Amino acid sequence: MNGPEQGPSWEPGLRVSVFVGVLALMILWEVLAPRRPRTVSKTRRWSANFGMAIVGQVLVRLALGAAAVGAAMWATQWEWGVLNRFLLPYRTAIIVSVIVLDAVIYLQHVMFHAVPLFWRLHMAHHFDLDLDVSSGLRFHPFESLLSMAIRIAAVALIGPPVAAVIIFEVVLNAATMFNHGNVRLPLKLDRVLRWFLVTPDMHRVHHSVDKRESNSNFGFILPWWDRILGTYCAQPAAGHDGMTIGLEQYQGQPPHSLWRLLLVPFLKKSNHAINRR
Repeated sequence: MNGPEQGPSWEPGLRVSVFVGVLALMILWEVLAPRRPRTVSKTRRWSANFGMAIVGQVLVRLALGAAAVGAAMWATQWEWGVLNRFLLPYRTAIIVSVIVLDAVIYLQHVMFHAVPLFWRLHMAHHFDLDLDVSSGLRFHPFESLLSMAIRIAAVALIGPPVAAVIIFEVVLNAATMFNHGNVRLPLKLDRVLRWFLVTPDMHRVHHSVDKRESNSNFGFILPWWDRILGTYCAQPAAGHDGMTIGLEQYQGQPPHSLWRLLLVPFLKKSNHAINRR
């Protein structure tokens, strides 16, 4: 039996299979039906973005081991957390857990924009002048570590089934690559789909240089939290072809090398965080 320090033996294979499959599909989709033209060399961006993802994953594994999955195993073993106090049907517990964990990620994302210290970490994600599938992997390693620590705390509080955490993390990773994709969806399909899933057109608004637009559409999987809590923005004012992506004060020469991105939290302070009003 696996201890709480390690996840199920089949978990890494599932994660890698879904990651590679979604990545390949999105790359092909971006080639066949791109939404916007590129403004920066893909080679430079991708080497930095994938480098950030690798460093972040190594740091999380070294520091936190099985992380959220290990926390779920521990919570199940010791019957810790809210859901372990209720006799919910197993499938219902999984559905409830995934929805609640997605709400936690939404609130965490808002926090990374609202708290100046956390915004310094999150800036590396918003520096990108283009948006594509690789942008969904471009998170500062310290942000990845903090994000996972928050997830572990949420799992300990909620007490979800182990399967729910694995499902959530696999879906979150796939959804993040999807909604950052530079892909074109039929407008009618997008209007329907964004009631149930954050679409690329919906999330792209969040990467606008316009602060009113970048401080909206914080969801990663489910679009409901933005609609319920008043942070939903349907379309950018300039349209998707006319909007500018990135941070206004770093449009000239944003850092695209891995080493410069790792130093982003120590750069000049950005005033892009949410206005408390």
